[in-house]
Amino acid sequence: MTTEAAPATPSAPANRPPGGGGRPGGPGGGRPGGRPGGRPRGRFVPRRRVCTFCVEHIKLIDYKDIDKIRRFVSDRAKIEPRRRTGVCAKHQRALRVAIQRARHIALIPFVAHHSFPSARR
Repeated sequence: MTTEAAPATPSAPANRPPGGGGRPGGPGGGRPGGRPGGRPRGRFVPRRRVCTFCVEHIKLIDYKDIDKIRRFVSDRAKIEPRRRTGVCAKHQRALRVAIQRARHIALIPFVAHHSFPSARR
């Protein structure tokens, strides 16, 4: 009885990490001739946003304070993400609870009013 070994699959080249994948062009940013690290070229550097609740030393976000909460709800009645508003994670969680409480007692709508088709015809 002869045993034949299965042909070994070729391994990844030595200069690539195992697992494959990745973007073509390597770490240069994806475009040929791209800048190292893939950073955009330009003079404008976006300023890091600071949590407005941390600046004002607010510990508790009140669900009855509609003027403050409404800034963090989009025109489609969705809760805005942290990356857009600049709120820290701790206050984003408290803000979510406050918005949900305000929605339950009808201070803030669940959906945008313009998303319904008009009743008049």
